[in-house]
Amino acid sequence: MIFSLPFHITRFFRPIFLDVLDISNTELGDIFAVYGVVAMLSYFPGGFIADKFSARHLMSLSLFATALGGLYLYTLPNAAGLHWLFAYWGLTSILLFWAAMIKMTRVIAGQHSQGKAFGILDGGRGLVASLVAMLAVGLLSVGVLDKSVTVASGDTVSTADNLQMIIMLYTATTTLAAIVILLIPQRFVAQQSAQQQTAYSPSTDLSGFKPKSQSVFRDPVIWLQATVVITAYCGYKALDNYGVFAVDVLNMTAAESAELTGYLSFLRPISAIGAGVIADRLRASHAILVLFATLLTTFLLLSLINSPYHFKITAITGLAITSIAVFALRGVYFALLEESKINTGQTGKAVGIISAVGYTPDIFFAPITGRLLDANPGITGFQHYFIFIAIMSMLGLLASYLIVKCMSNKKQHE
Repeated sequence: MIFSLPFHITRFFRPIFLDVLDISNTELGDIFAVYGVVAMLSYFPGGFIADKFSARHLMSLSLFATALGGLYLYTLPNAAGLHWLFAYWGLTSILLFWAAMIKMTRVIAGQHSQGKAFGILDGGRGLVASLVAMLAVGLLSVGVLDKSVTVASGDTVSTADNLQMIIMLYTATTTLAAIVILLIPQRFVAQQSAQQQTAYSPSTDLSGFKPKSQSVFRDPVIWLQATVVITAYCGYKALDNYGVFAVDVLNMTAAESAELTGYLSFLRPISAIGAGVIADRLRASHAILVLFATLLTTFLLLSLINSPYHFKITAITGLAITSIAVFALRGVYFALLEESKINTGQTGKAVGIISAVGYTPDIFFAPITGRLLDANPGITGFQHYFIFIAIMSMLGLLASYLIVKCMSNKKQHE
């Protein structure tokens, strides 16, 4: 739920969000860029913080702080206010949260269930996101396309009221998540952490600290993993515009597009967990290679469709395939930390480096794609959109191939 207010509302209800707040895709892209800049600056220091303090308390504090931003969004601020709000969320959702979450997952998983653990993490995130989104869609079943609609009781509800109802739902669930995190038994987390620290016990000699710290920066696999995350995250952020594609190209209503994106999001838990199980058996690096090949092929095919309205089933199938591949990638790419033998005591720093580089699409993706779509509304804009993502998928395919080669070379020299 930490990302529900900054991202889920605009993913599942983007047409409504743009309409009520009277902003364009380009303006929203620039707003997301502000979030991305602050987030990028937060990932690395967040890694050091995660190696020093309780993940449970860090995550809970982040959730509470993010929920406070939802109260401000409820007032439906103007574009300037949205810039400040998303900058605030870039700090609250990343600095104390992200590296702590990844480290806690790795610690609890143990050495032999990394793929499954990260698959369950991302699949669980997706399942909760889908359930809350479908709940919101149900609340909007009275009809969101009209400026005002009459519900059964005879009351009039405006589109702005509907959006505010969605915002309050996400604010409440974010607050609930903060409370749930605090209920996790601290003793359980401490025991798991102690077991993992024993398995990967780093030297306590201060003279050994500098080389260990430098090795994280100098390991080429870390930077290749960052490239994998960059390109996979571009594929993930591509899903944000599937709702607009459904409205502008497939001629769906805003409510129907929200339902479609909601249904597609239910593929996430199945894809992420399934990929995690497979990755534990076949290696995460090999699974990632296959997934990028799938993304590249499907996005290229989507870019060749000239009239999606007449090939509606084909287009939706393509959206579903790319969703499955993207969700699967997100479920396993942090399992590479274990495969590449990164010391557990250095997990926060490694995650900080990978995330600071890997999530830069928060800065550039939305501004670029927003301009692509606004410059050529309709099918032409989306053809350019899918070609751009195909190029990123090709880079991810290359990076994953190099990771496989590096892992193979390391194994031969062991």
